[in-house]
Amino acid sequence: MLSPDRITITQEVAAALRDGRPVVALESTLITHGFAYPRNIEVATASELAVRSTGGVPATVALHAGRLLVGLSGDQLEELATAPRWSVRKVARPSLGAAIAWGGWGATTVSATMIAAHAAGIRVFATGGIGGVHRGALGGERPSFDISADLGELARTPVTVVCAGPKAILDVPLTLEYLETQGVPVLAVGTEELPGFYSRGSGIPAPQSVPDVAAAAAVVRAHLSLGLGSGILVCAPVPEADALPDDVARDAIAQAIHEADQAGITGPAVTPWLLARVADITGGASVVANTSLILNNARVAGELAAALGA
Repeated sequence: MLSPDRITITQEVAAALRDGRPVVALESTLITHGFAYPRNIEVATASELAVRSTGGVPATVALHAGRLLVGLSGDQLEELATAPRWSVRKVARPSLGAAIAWGGWGATTVSATMIAAHAAGIRVFATGGIGGVHRGALGGERPSFDISADLGELARTPVTVVCAGPKAILDVPLTLEYLETQGVPVLAVGTEELPGFYSRGSGIPAPQSVPDVAAAAAVVRAHLSLGLGSGILVCAPVPEADALPDDVARDAIAQAIHEADQAGITGPAVTPWLLARVADITGGASVVANTSLILNNARVAGELAAALGA
């Protein structure tokens, strides 16, 4: 259990939790590592407004001065958004202790945000897309056994994560297999296919699907009531107006992956390089889709938290 002296919850978030009002956790890596200033604070602010539009209270999570912050003030958002990237640590479960000991700003990924949300009593968390099993896990030209800490966190922390599916640059079928092995339910809302992140479809059948948020809430409520210890992944497709056609997204990702292999890009540098290259290949259309899905996920998470009754 997270020590109370390692977490600070804003008065607004604490009051909402005490009163049984819906609260949605939001990550902070999109602020520091996802978008450049001022686009980063615009997206972060719009995400919070999307949650508020549903009657929910947003709780953007970050780390500062040795404490996890659950809810950021406007000044804190601005400080985080304008901080030099090198001065902000990207924090996941494996690096959480080191980041706390360091004492500076830390931007929370999916795993670290889930830890903070669960410690605060928040049951719903919205992000863009989760990490997963990287391509090459089963061999190939550049074999890899890189599996995101997001998946392990979903297996051990009972928080509902709303996203647009695993990031499309990953090995999505293996990511689903890994989640199944870890006992994590994957639920698609309003589609029989797993959402394809930039595109509405992936060509991969969703493990489970429901027609709307109300039906999703019934599944989430039942899962959490069983006390299994795992979270649940709720996938909402990117809004149609901003989605990339399936073939455009697929071809851009394939080209970017081929170029990364040719350039010998490996390790932690792969994901940001691929996302930037896909943006170049699509003429910025992937950035529009990414922004749209982030805001949509925040809205869906707010509706889900309201339907859950907390």
